[in-house]
Amino acid sequence: HIWNPVTSDVHLLADLQDEAHPGRHVTAVSWMPGGSALAIGTSDHVVQIWDVERNKKLRSMRGHMARVSALSWYEHLLSSGSRDAHIFHHDVRVPMHHVKTLVGHEQEICGLKWSLDGTQLASGANDNLCCIWDAAATGDGPLHVLREHRAAVKALAWCPFQKNVLTTGAGTADRNIRFYNTKDGIMLDAIDTNSQVCSLVW
Repeated sequence: HIWNPVTSDVHLLADLQDEAHPGRHVTAVSWMPGGSALAIGTSDHVVQIWDVERNKKLRSMRGHMARVSALSWYEHLLSSGSRDAHIFHHDVRVPMHHVKTLVGHEQEICGLKWSLDGTQLASGANDNLCCIWDAAATGDGPLHVLREHRAAVKALAWCPFQKNVLTTGAGTADRNIRFYNTKDGIMLDAIDTNSQVCSLVW
């Protein structure tokens, strides 16, 4: 559903269940920059793009082997993370959308966030790892693997006023917000919140 904060109106954008897919449901959402389109990850391994103003599905992008659990945009590039432990880059401008696969996690991807300048992508997963990916790298391995968390890393947020500073948050067995310099992969600080960290915003 889409909520209009000006009028408080709510309208249905996408009903994913039908006779062929009675149990299909939304597993991730992410606004395209500018807010005119919404990416939706589904339980049946698909990434959908919807035109919010026209209430119309624009395309479906397949390739994952399990539910799509995290999404993040940078300009025309949409990154999707899945329970299959892979991250796909989709160029939504072209028919052959799948342009790269990132392999570095062993369990479900539960957090994805592009840096504001698009030079790095942070990914968190149920394997308790956070990976930093260099957008300019030609290989598919991460630039850094951050191993300090002791629970799944879902919450990710890039500092808006200092480049290469990332905050991460993890689950009940960890409870920490951690601060990293992603240029060299060093942890700068950690704060114990006494609770699982599900989301972070600067």
